[in-house]
Amino acid sequence: MNLEQLIGQFRIDADDLVTNPPLWEDEWIAAWLTEAQIEAVVRGRLLFEAADPAICEIAVTAGVSTYPLHKSLYELEHLRFEAMGATTSDRVHLKTREELDRVRPDWRDRSDSRPRFAIQDDTRITLVDRPSISGTLFVEGYRLPLKSLANDNDKPEINEAHHRHLVYWALHRAFSKPDADAFDPTRAATEEAKFTAYFGPRPDSDLRRSTRGDEQQTNKVFWP
Repeated sequence: MNLEQLIGQFRIDADDLVTNPPLWEDEWIAAWLTEAQIEAVVRGRLLFEAADPAICEIAVTAGVSTYPLHKSLYELEHLRFEAMGATTSDRVHLKTREELDRVRPDWRDRSDSRPRFAIQDDTRITLVDRPSISGTLFVEGYRLPLKSLANDNDKPEINEAHHRHLVYWALHRAFSKPDADAFDPTRAATEEAKFTAYFGPRPDSDLRRSTRGDEQQTNKVFWP
């Protein structure tokens, strides 16, 4: 479904076909549908990126450990470092600061020919040990949509099977809007519940932070 079709479905579901002017402007509905797609991909982890160089490749400079992540990335799954001139890459493992402080307390002062670990913050990544040679960090992970839904022919990036369910969020936002003609907290809660039943609950920031480290089921081995 494109944006025009999604707005049309919204107006059918909201019974907003005969009011003149309509209760909700197209621009408002488009913004709510854009928000709905963001909510959907975070809740359902629907967009995995491993191929786009603009998102997945970070140029690493010798002696520099911290780099910005692409603004769309919110959860990293796999990291590899390839030194300049090399033909193969080495795995880089995600760790938390707390874990590195416990098992490798001097990590902030160390450097090596390649990083073996990395710390993901909200918008940055820090390589450990600090790389002593330049190279490329290859990143794979879950991302947000790259564009807003603004034009009639724009389509959500997620699979077509999910499109219809984005309308639930737009209805939730519409009936939550403090307006004498449309405000309906009961309907708003019902539509939000439908959206959550399909895409799942939204993880809070604490849960998201807990994913920023590799989970290992065996004994952990750290390089000296």
